Amino acid sequence: MGKNNGVHVFDGVVEEALPGLTFRVAVSTDGVERKILAHLAGRMKIHHIRIIPGDRVSVELPSPKDERGRIVRRY
Repeated sequence: MGKNNGVHVFDGVVEEALPGLTFRVAVSTDGVERKILAHLAGRMKIHHIRIIPGDRVSVELPSPKDERGRIVRRY
């Protein structure tokens, strides 16, 4: 596996499922709760991991201030 340098990982809760395998996720960064848009990582698509609202997930963001990211793990 390659290293993801400069990627920030946050835990969040899926609030809404949107078209195109996109989800609205509530993430807490620096004590502030934000809602971001996140899509599924390719590995999760390949293994047919299903995500529904209410699931706890791990989201990768390029920087802590970004509004878009990708879901890399479902807990």
